[in-house]
Amino acid sequence: MNRFARKLLATTLLTASLGIAHAAVEVAGIGFRSQETLDSGALMLNGAGLRTRLTFKVYAMGLYVRTPATDATALLQDSGEKRIRIVMIRDLEAKQFADAMRAGLERNHDAAALASLKPSTDALLAAVMGSGDARSGTELILDQLADGSTRLLVNGQARSDIADPALYPALLRIWIGDRPADADLKEDLLNRKK
Repeated sequence: MNRFARKLLATTLLTASLGIAHAAVEVAGIGFRSQETLDSGALMLNGAGLRTRLTFKVYAMGLYVRTPATDATALLQDSGEKRIRIVMIRDLEAKQFADAMRAGLERNHDAAALASLKPSTDALLAAVMGSGDARSGTELILDQLADGSTRLLVNGQARSDIADPALYPALLRIWIGDRPADADLKEDLLNRKK
């Protein structure tokens, strides 16, 4: 193979690999990049999907992790950095969104677990309520940081950092636990092909 052909092939392969790395998944008109950057490096899109309630589209959601997996238990037990990105499609009052999160926690935890999580969940839900109504287009990000703490960002603004390492897996159970908020969304977040 001559020098020109080798350069052309190398350029084509590099361009293709960059295209794959920057490919976006679209859910109800909301784009999700294949990678997000968190404090100490890149997170990969594990899956993305749509939360519906009755016939209404409520929000699009993506789950980013260090090592993608289709097994919910593996993701819940993984203590590495993660990101949940939610973009509202429908207007919700802050209380409605906070109440839905609380209900999801209650569906996926027994009374003892809820009691131990109460200070952390109360702090997070207070931050959600204090952020104002979740209008269409509002972006909420829940990050699990390297130290196990949970950070809430609303439209790019940090709203809360909670040190409890048990909080993030508890939140993740809302969407990928045994009793998820939306079974189809769970399958999409776990990237299980239908």
